[in-house]
Amino acid sequence: MGVNLTMARERGQLVFLEGLKSAVDIFFQAQEKPHPLQFLREANAGNLKPLFEFVREALKPVDSGEAGWTYPVLLVDDLSVLLSLGLGAVAVLDFIHYCRATVCWELKGNVVVLVHDSGDVEDEENDILLNGLSHQSHLILRAEGLATGFCRDVHGQLRILWRRPSQSTSQRDQSLTYQYKIQDRSVSFFAKGMSPAVL
Repeated sequence: MGVNLTMARERGQLVFLEGLKSAVDIFFQAQEKPHPLQFLREANAGNLKPLFEFVREALKPVDSGEAGWTYPVLLVDDLSVLLSLGLGAVAVLDFIHYCRATVCWELKGNVVVLVHDSGDVEDEENDILLNGLSHQSHLILRAEGLATGFCRDVHGQLRILWRRPSQSTSQRDQSLTYQYKIQDRSVSFFAKGMSPAVL
């Protein structure tokens, strides 16, 4: 898509926290200063303040000769991993709430979060997290398999729910559903029942 992440990182436009490597460092190396994933070493895993402080520091404008990053975007790839590490859904929702307050309202940016839904497995904490995030979100993209099972020409569907809080109640929520097929280097989207194989 034309985005050079290495160059963005060198310019200070991208800050990346590699969770797996950082988690290993927490357990096997002495820490001189608070680490964003410090909660992994604590008996009562629930304090995400160091992780939030890392996010807030990373989003501070950098004083350099280059043009500043105007509207930051916080990407969280798989927030549900925090639940797997022993954190409660309420602590994770509080963390995202503080991140949204900083990124969206103070810095006029956006927060993008990936959460896995284990729809066929009963997981109360994951359900609380999903529902909490759904109520906070303006745009929800939900990729799921076909209800009818496997198909060679259609791999799944994408449900899009767009909430516009500034609109009247009748126009506030817009919902769309597209089907998709994953190809070698791209994804094709089409309306339900409009797959090229059907036509």
